[in-house]
Amino acid sequence: MKDSTNNTSELKKALNASPENSTLRMLVADALVQDGAYKEAEEHFKHLISANGDNAKDAQVKLAECFYKQNRLKEAIVILEALQNSDPSLKNKLLLEQFLIEAGESKEPETGNQQNAIEKPKLLKGEQHLDDDSYKGSDVRSENPFIGWNFEKPSINFSDVGGMREVKEEIDFKIIQPTKKPELYEMYGKKAGGGILMYGPPGCGKTHIAKAVAGEINASFISVELYDILDMYIGNSEKRLHQLFEQVRRNAPAVLFFDEVDAIAASRSDFRKSNSRSLINQFLSELDGISGNNEGVLVLAATNAPWHLDNAFRREGRFGRIIFVPPPDYEARIEILKILTHKKPIEALDFASISKKTNGFSGADLKLVVDMAIEEKIRISIKGGESSSLLSNKDLLSAVKKANPSCKEWFATAKNYALYSNEGGQYDEILEYLKL
Repeated sequence: MKDSTNNTSELKKALNASPENSTLRMLVADALVQDGAYKEAEEHFKHLISANGDNAKDAQVKLAECFYKQNRLKEAIVILEALQNSDPSLKNKLLLEQFLIEAGESKEPETGNQQNAIEKPKLLKGEQHLDDDSYKGSDVRSENPFIGWNFEKPSINFSDVGGMREVKEEIDFKIIQPTKKPELYEMYGKKAGGGILMYGPPGCGKTHIAKAVAGEINASFISVELYDILDMYIGNSEKRLHQLFEQVRRNAPAVLFFDEVDAIAASRSDFRKSNSRSLINQFLSELDGISGNNEGVLVLAATNAPWHLDNAFRREGRFGRIIFVPPPDYEARIEILKILTHKKPIEALDFASISKKTNGFSGADLKLVVDMAIEEKIRISIKGGESSSLLSNKDLLSAVKKANPSCKEWFATAKNYALYSNEGGQYDEILEYLKL
C-alpha cells in the first residue's frame, strides 16, 4: 500500500508539471481509485470528461465505476444509460445490466405484463432513502441537501471569439438583441429569453461561445453538467434542477449553459426506468417556466449528438432555435493558434499558412498540434541536437502532418443522420458544410 501511495504521489507531481496531459491525468485517477481515494479520483474523471478528449468515454465508464464503489448506484446507472446512447458497446451494456441488477431493477425491457422497474435502488449497508422517516433529522442533507450554484461574470464577448461570423450573427439576432432591445420585441409580442441548442463536433468552442454571450449582455453565467444535477436519492435530482432554475431566475439577466445536454435530455423512449423520464419531464417544465418566470433567462445548451435529444426539447420556447457550430473556420484557426502560442518561445510564425493546412481541425485538435510541436522541441533540445529553442513554423507544420482531425469520426456519424433522418431539414447545415 505504501508503494502504491508513493507511486500516486509521483504521478501527481508529474501532473502538476503538465496539467493538460490527459493520459497522465487518467493514470493519476486510476491510481487514486486503487488507493481507495474515490472522491479525489472522481474530480479527475470529471475533468477528463469536460475536456472531451480521446479518453472522455473511458473516463465516463470509470466515473460510473467510481460512483459504484462509493455505493452511489443511481448516479452510476444514469451515466451508463447516457453513454449507451452514443456508445452502445457490449462492455457498457454488461456493466449497466450489472448495476441495474444490484440496484434491484429488472434488466429486461418493460412490457405490459411486467411489473414496473423499482424506483428506489436496493438499500446498501448503512444507507437510507431521503423519504424514510428514519432518515429525517439524521443527516445534514435532510436540512440542506443541495449545494449553492456559483455564477460568474465572463470578461469575454464576441470580439474574443475568432471567426465564426455566421454563428455569432445567428445568436445575436435570436437571443442577444431581444435582451438589448426588449421594447422592440414586446411591440411584436416577443419576449426576451428562451433557449438555443448548439450542436456540432466536440472541441469546437461551444462553451466559449456561451460565455461570450453572457459577456455581450453583461449577464451572470453558470455552466452545468450532468454530474451537477444527479443525486443518488430518489427525487433529489429533480429538486436540484428546480433549485438551479430558481437561483438563475433570481439572478436574471443570466445565461444558463448545459454542456452535453443530451446526457439529461435524451429521448424518453431510450429510458426503461420512470425515474430517468421524471428528470426529463422536470427539465421540460422548468424550460416552460411553469415553476417560475423565465423572463431574462437565456438557456443555452450544447450537444455532440442532437439526434439523441428528446423531440419535446426542440419546441418553440424550449430549444426551438438550433445552431450548428462547425469546426473553426480559417479566421478562427488563426486566432486560436495565436492564443495557444501566446507567451511561448516562438519565432515570427506565419499563422495564415498553418491555418490553411489545418482545415477541418477543431480547437482541441489545434491545441494538440501545438503541444506535439512543443514536446518535440523539448525532446530535441534535451538531446542537444538543435541550437534554436524557439518554436518555428516548421515545427508546427511537422506536427500538423502527424495529427489526425478528430472531427472526421463525428461527421461520419452526422452525415448518416443528415442524409437519412433529416426531418424538416434540421441537419441541412451539416450537408452544406460537407458540400453534399
